[in-house]
Amino acid sequence: MFQTFETTARPEQGPPRLARLRAALEEADLDGFVIPRADAHQGEYVAPHDERLAWLTGFTGSAGFCIVLPGKAGVFIDGRYRTQVKAQVDLAHFTPVPWPDVKPGPWLREELPKGGRVGFDPWLHTRKEIHEIEKSLDGTGITLSPTRNFVDAIWAHQPDPPLGPVAIHPIEFAGEESASKRARLAEGLRAAGQRAVVLTLPDSISWLLNIRGADVRRNPVVHAFAILFDTGHLTLFIAPEKLSDAVRAHLGREVTIRPPLAFEPALRGLTGPVRVDEGSAPLQVAREFEEAGIEIQWDEDPCLLPKARKNAAEIAGSVEAHLRDAAAMVEFLAWFDDRAPKGGLSEIEVVTELENFRRASNALRDISFETICGSGPNGAIMHYRVTEDTSRELAPGEIVVIDSGAQYLDGTTDITRTVAVGTPSPEHVTCFTRVLKGMIAISRLRWPKGLAGRDLDPFARHALWLAGQDFDHGTGHGVGAYLSVHEGPQRLSRVSHVPLEPGMILSNEPGYYREGAFGIRIENLVVVEEAPDLPGGDAHRKMYAFRTLTHVPIDRRLIDPAALSEEERVWLNDYHAGVFERIAPRVTEAARAWLAEATAAI
Repeated sequence: MFQTFETTARPEQGPPRLARLRAALEEADLDGFVIPRADAHQGEYVAPHDERLAWLTGFTGSAGFCIVLPGKAGVFIDGRYRTQVKAQVDLAHFTPVPWPDVKPGPWLREELPKGGRVGFDPWLHTRKEIHEIEKSLDGTGITLSPTRNFVDAIWAHQPDPPLGPVAIHPIEFAGEESASKRARLAEGLRAAGQRAVVLTLPDSISWLLNIRGADVRRNPVVHAFAILFDTGHLTLFIAPEKLSDAVRAHLGREVTIRPPLAFEPALRGLTGPVRVDEGSAPLQVAREFEEAGIEIQWDEDPCLLPKARKNAAEIAGSVEAHLRDAAAMVEFLAWFDDRAPKGGLSEIEVVTELENFRRASNALRDISFETICGSGPNGAIMHYRVTEDTSRELAPGEIVVIDSGAQYLDGTTDITRTVAVGTPSPEHVTCFTRVLKGMIAISRLRWPKGLAGRDLDPFARHALWLAGQDFDHGTGHGVGAYLSVHEGPQRLSRVSHVPLEPGMILSNEPGYYREGAFGIRIENLVVVEEAPDLPGGDAHRKMYAFRTLTHVPIDRRLIDPAALSEEERVWLNDYHAGVFERIAPRVTEAARAWLAEATAAI
């Protein structure tokens, strides 16, 4: 099994660790310290070596941070984790702070009214992040000071940095040779008058070099730093034991291998101007350049958009991966509908069976994140991770949120289905149908070139808003090509300003959550394409649309057909007809019979 179910959050260990940290800060004459959920590569998912936030507080969510002061330790969490954090931290010693409603600067102004010195590790924060906090502290007497990492200093038996082996990502799935990618980016550097760019994001480096790694669970990325020069040459700073002879040969003579300790000296030896992404590179990179007097040009990581705009091979791979994954999901859902009503089925058993169905393809490399299986009140915990301590039996009349995904060589999947155990309640049906209307609205959208995720996000919420409801997460995130299941810069979110472009893959996942009662989420992956012209449309206006990649039935027991418009019913029936056509040939006879009923027209 890829997934395990041990309880990793240890709230009882937080208070003594917090006391030791405060003692270390007092000795260093610091009034506070910031502990992010981040590593030097700013990845959303981190290796055990970098799980500082979880080690100190007990909170295991994929986003957030803690600011420790002498009298208060604030754990900053967004809307996805406001329920989860209450169960994972000792609330007598740690205070949940609703972020980004409350930002760190104003919070510090309130908690340190007489000023103070707050430390942070410059390898774990970006320049943009620190400057935003500093601007909000003007005139307060509070200063942010780069320091050594005081959590590492008190963390006995901290795991070593990861040394996962590097693998070659085959050209049949990558669709473009690494040398070609490097040449394209180098041309952009020359056009901008930049001599080099510093790359620190693991998925950028993995994409650029057509390699994959095993340094972070569920994400086949490589932990490394890189400097790409305007000549197309690249220096890769990586632990040499990660590289086989075959990988070294794949990288070729235009890629120089150096150990990680050589990274800082190499920065100081560059000739500017050097391109640095202030939103992803560690602040320490800028400090090295500033101390050496090297000119910096602040600009985004040049890999971001090319990586997000999937090429034909990557899209074809994703299509096949989703068909394979859909077959596993249909086999699983057929099993679930037969097994769940009989009673005695636990959340852990559901997760285990789903992984077994995916394994049966013999193509599964890993799951793409810890499977979420939340029944009843657990479904209201948006990023719930079932453990041996929290697993509950599914009960008749409940609904279950099952959010899962897989890593295949040809693509990364992510799908959520909310399913009923027996007969759902009228309230379940009403809320589910509102969420479904939002998912269909996104699926049917056409929009003019230049619009961003923030422009599309409201369509997913309209039916909920009319009922005075909403959900506290984005409508969708970008997805990689056998890379991270959460990939930027594209998003369907009210905070996303990145224009959507053809080839971008995103999730479409509106939801609704009622704390202590139930949760609902429906998720398909979609790819941006050029929309076909329509009779009477503006010939000069380029339009885009989504093509749905996920082909798995949506639970018809949870749908109120009377609440759907004619256009919504047509979309749903067409979608289900397409699911049956594509997936029926790929499943067993028993699953095919279930699928025929599950995709019947409404």
